[in-house]
Amino acid sequence: MFSDPLKNLKALGLRETDIVADFGAGIGFYSMSVSHIVGRGKVYAIEIVKDFLETITKNIKEQKLSNVQVIWGNIEKIGGTKLQDNSVDAVIASNIFFQLDHKEKCIDEIKRILKKEGKVLLIDWSEYSAMASMGAISKNKLREMFENKGFVFDREIDAGVQHYGMILSKESR
Repeated sequence: MFSDPLKNLKALGLRETDIVADFGAGIGFYSMSVSHIVGRGKVYAIEIVKDFLETITKNIKEQKLSNVQVIWGNIEKIGGTKLQDNSVDAVIASNIFFQLDHKEKCIDEIKRILKKEGKVLLIDWSEYSAMASMGAISKNKLREMFENKGFVFDREIDAGVQHYGMILSKESR
């Protein structure tokens, strides 16, 4: 039922020195997986739910992951991630957009922190999934929202039966 983080991350084409922000990190599935890929890079696990932050912190200590920084932040607010403008190579947004009240603000925050030509990996519940009744947003609508904010669609990825996935890039201008 859930999407495979490692498979989805491979599609993003990360390098071992990349800086990545995991929006709505939850308990850290993507943060910990991407940590191994970027090695000498950095991972920002951004979450607003304090219980989740405690779990991520515990897990990264147990796994001795020195390149993950846990941030209590609000991804639905400009500046809410506490990251600098143009500071990350990639953003992971997995299973979050169906929950957000301020989707446009989140897209603005992604754009603000991404470096020129940075990429965003979007994974979310399909409108045909078990989570459809919880407010799943269609892939076409989410793509349109990002494109309206100046992102360029790169490609769709296979994110599993219940999910859709896509990669978009920040325009270089």
